[in-house]
Amino acid sequence: MLILLLKLLAVMLLAIAAILFYSIFIERYIVRFPKYKIKVPNLPPSFNGFKIAHISDLHYGTLVPKWFLKRLINKVNKIEKDIVVCTGDYVLGREVPERVEVAWSLLNQLHAPQGVYSVLGNCDHKGDSERSLKLLQTSGQNLRGKTVEIKNGNDSFWLAGAGDFNKDHIPLDNFLEKIPEEACRIVLAHNPDSADSIFSERVDLMISGHTHGGQVNIPFLGAPILPVHNKNYTFGLKRSLKNELVFISKGIGWGVFPGRLNSLPEIPVLELVSDMKN
Repeated sequence: MLILLLKLLAVMLLAIAAILFYSIFIERYIVRFPKYKIKVPNLPPSFNGFKIAHISDLHYGTLVPKWFLKRLINKVNKIEKDIVVCTGDYVLGREVPERVEVAWSLLNQLHAPQGVYSVLGNCDHKGDSERSLKLLQTSGQNLRGKTVEIKNGNDSFWLAGAGDFNKDHIPLDNFLEKIPEEACRIVLAHNPDSADSIFSERVDLMISGHTHGGQVNIPFLGAPILPVHNKNYTFGLKRSLKNELVFISKGIGWGVFPGRLNSLPEIPVLELVSDMKN
């Protein structure tokens, strides 16, 4: 009986070791480029098929090397898209200015027909807030607290950028009120909890990251740890407490646990479809 128990224990330990090895050294490097078709309220029909490549949570640093991110940036530059949006957490670690510099040297290589637009996440402020803000501002991608009109002939929608919900919150009304009332508004915000913050203006779609999809998803139970107040914000397309659309990417890197299990990293491509009500 004792021998049988020892054998079972050995099998269990081997299984756990195999799962940890797969999670830390294999799944974390299997990056998907999934396509999502999203019906966006108030989007002019002329933008049907408009494609947004969404980069989030690169977390350059331990176990996320430069060569790996450079390969991903090259892939993003080659895929079909109209714009690229980046929603923060480009580095991992506290007080790591050299990582911030490397991360932005890679982000500055991104290009798209109608532009690249970026905001910051909480880890960018932990890494080096002053340097992150400076490199964002000089990148030509800065959308933090700003708005930009994306045009297609006589039609357009507006893109806006929030500050990080935890480290750099900017009230959304500060910039949303500058957008024409009838216009479609798409907001970049690192943390999807921004969708539940206090604001009165309308948001038609918020694009976020931060959750990593939980990093570990247990079948039938889901993700045991989510770094958000609203535990409905896991990944994919959700509804905020205001009943507005929120899309959440699983991102690329890691936070507390250095691996992924049943939560493949991703760079989603969002295909917009008009949901205007006539």
